[in-house]
Amino acid sequence: MLTAGLRPADPLTKDSRLKLRLLPILLTAALALPVNAVNPPKKLATTPAADEARRPLLWQVSDADNTVYLLGSFHLLKADDYPMPAEIDRAFNDAESLLFEIDPREMTAPETMLTVRKYMAFDAGKSLRTALPKSTLDKLGKAVAAGGGSLQAMEQSEPWAISLGLVLGMTQAMGFKAELGLDQHLMARASKAGKPAAGLETIDDQMRAMDAVPHAEQARGLDEFLSDPAQAATQMQDMHRWWRAGDVASLDTMMRVQMAEKTPHSYKLLNKERNNTWMPLLEKRLTGSTSDDTLVVVGSLHLLGADGVVEKLRAKGYKVERVCDSCSDKAYAPGR
Repeated sequence: MLTAGLRPADPLTKDSRLKLRLLPILLTAALALPVNAVNPPKKLATTPAADEARRPLLWQVSDADNTVYLLGSFHLLKADDYPMPAEIDRAFNDAESLLFEIDPREMTAPETMLTVRKYMAFDAGKSLRTALPKSTLDKLGKAVAAGGGSLQAMEQSEPWAISLGLVLGMTQAMGFKAELGLDQHLMARASKAGKPAAGLETIDDQMRAMDAVPHAEQARGLDEFLSDPAQAATQMQDMHRWWRAGDVASLDTMMRVQMAEKTPHSYKLLNKERNNTWMPLLEKRLTGSTSDDTLVVVGSLHLLGADGVVEKLRAKGYKVERVCDSCSDKAYAPGR
C-alpha cells in the first residue's frame, strides 16, 4: 500500500506547503462517500489531551427572532477528538433542526453509490492515460504495483478519484476515520434526538463539482501526492491541529488562501460557487421562521474568508458572533 509506514515529517515550510494543492479539495469531497454514513459511530473514547486548547469553529448568526449556528466540521476524525467542546453541545441542544452539506438520508440511499461511481469514471473516449503525463503515470504505476494492485484496473478512474482513494488510505493509516467525522457524529446524534436534518445540496451536486475540476489541476495534485505522500501526511496533521485549536488564521492562510491561489478553478467550483448556492438556503432559516434555530454543519473552509458564508451573512446585515468560550473576538475573527 502506498501509504503504509508513513512517518510524520518535519514541519513544512511555507514554500513546501505551496506544493500541496489537493488535500483540502479531497477532504471537502470526503463527505460525499456513502461509506461515511453506512456505519454510525460507536461509543467514542473521551480522553482528549488535557493540555490542548479545544476551540470550536462555531459562529452564531442572528436576526430579530431566531439564530443559525455555523459549525466548521472536519470530515475525518479520531476517537480522542471526543468529547466535543461544550459550545457545540449547547448549540446542538438549542437548535430545533440541523443542516448538513448532504441530507443524511441521501448518504445511505441505495442509488448514492451509483451516482458516485458515475462521476468517478471518465466520459467515453477518455482514460487515465489521456489525462496524466507519462511521468505521473509511471509514479502511480510503481505505487500501485508496490501494493499488489494493477494500474490497468484504474484506467477509467479520473485522477481526483484516485487521489481521493490514496488520501483516504493515508488518513486511515494515521488513525483518522470518516465514521468519526463531526458530520457523522452529529447526524447520528440528531437522529437519536429526533431532530430533523436536511442538506444544502445533493450528492449529485457535490460530485458534479468535483468532476468539473480541470484535469490539469487534478493531475498536478495527484503527481504532488505521489512525489511526497509524507508531506501530505504532515499537512493533514497540521490541518487537524489547527481545527482542534479553532485556529482560523492558520486554516485560512495555509489552506483556503493557498487553494484559491494555486488551484483557482477548483476553489471556484468547490468553495466559492457552492457557498453562493447555499446562501439563500441559510437566509431562509433566518427569515422563514420566527422561533426555530438551526445548527448548520459544513466543511470548515466554507466558513472562512471573504468568500465564506460567515462574512457573506455579516455583509447582509445579520449579527454574527464567534461562539468560543476561550476566544478573543480580535484574535479569532474569520479570515478576510
